[in-house]
Amino acid sequence: MSDSQAVVAGVVTSVVGFTSSFAVVLTGLTAVGASPSDAASGLLVVSLTMGVGSLAFSWRTRQPVTMAWSTPGAALLAGATVPDGGYADAVGAFLVAGLLYALTGLVRPLGDWVARIPMPLANAMLAGVLLVLCVEPFRALTDEPAAIAPVLVTWLLLLRLARRWAVPGAFAAAVVVIVVSGSLGDVDRGALAPTLTWTSPTFDLVTVVAIGVPLYLVTMTSQNIPGVAVLASFGYRAPLSPALVYAGGATAVTAPLGGYSINLAAISAALAAGPSAGEDESRRWVAGVSAGVTYLLLGPLAALVTTVSAAAPAGVVASVAGLALLGTFASAASSALGDDGYREAAAVTFVVAASGLTIAGVGAAFWALVAGGVFLVVVRGRLSATPSHRS
Repeated sequence: MSDSQAVVAGVVTSVVGFTSSFAVVLTGLTAVGASPSDAASGLLVVSLTMGVGSLAFSWRTRQPVTMAWSTPGAALLAGATVPDGGYADAVGAFLVAGLLYALTGLVRPLGDWVARIPMPLANAMLAGVLLVLCVEPFRALTDEPAAIAPVLVTWLLLLRLARRWAVPGAFAAAVVVIVVSGSLGDVDRGALAPTLTWTSPTFDLVTVVAIGVPLYLVTMTSQNIPGVAVLASFGYRAPLSPALVYAGGATAVTAPLGGYSINLAAISAALAAGPSAGEDESRRWVAGVSAGVTYLLLGPLAALVTTVSAAAPAGVVASVAGLALLGTFASAASSALGDDGYREAAAVTFVVAASGLTIAGVGAAFWALVAGGVFLVVVRGRLSATPSHRS
């Protein structure tokens, strides 16, 4: 009975994880120049690599260790622009981010350096990037009310009735909107089969700084480190170094196929590691294996969901992505502004990230961290801060 409960928990982990944020992945890859086939290829390979990782680590460690694509990383890509060298430059940045993950797992001082980044600043950067995406459903509502309203209403009702399924339900409503619009009539059925497309990476320093480094930082601070904490909260010790080496190696190898980033699961990890996976904690690893197998089965659907998404009326997919990120935005903003000692620096980081500014070809995410760090150094004299006591 315990194992069957764990199996179901693993399936739910993967289905909810996939359906609630694949739109963010597609939006992010498209924003940096990926074609629909490139984006479908990317969605396929990240699904397969995180499936293999979840299965292998859970089986080997006998712990519910699950992998995921970097939703915050995809959101960061969605707020970026196409590099001067096109999608190939973005692929080069993905590859660099992957190498940095692997190095962090192999070289302890690098991980210690990342851990020194003040979490309020990292969360403020993430919140600023997400803000731009989270307002999209409400902007789109004014332009396409007939298409967007059903998505928003479904999401809102499910938040009350079955919160876990709110975003998947919003996607289901979006599919209904797409079908009713008649836009699927022009879909080429040959495009529904899973395919891989190769893009040889090119390396541009500006793109690496603008995309690769922020992708690495936001994934480490918003996914890998919290993922360790989530597992620890249920009494498990995450295999962080091996997981980083695997995630980095898999990202680097699959970057030309669109594999932009995988990592330890954070939010969805609680579904497989918590009580929903059974009362026997020693058997919850079965949920991790089940989640991995489910991701492997969902991967081939990448071309289908990409093709359907491409046929959607304007604003529908962006709306689903924005709704999927609202919870992450709320958590990041709360964490960023909740510490008195960092509040002003976090506010500076947040507004710079949300501004969308570009300096020397480098986007707002990087400059947001720079601005927050400079603020702390100038005002406090150091990157760490102590709470200010004001009367």
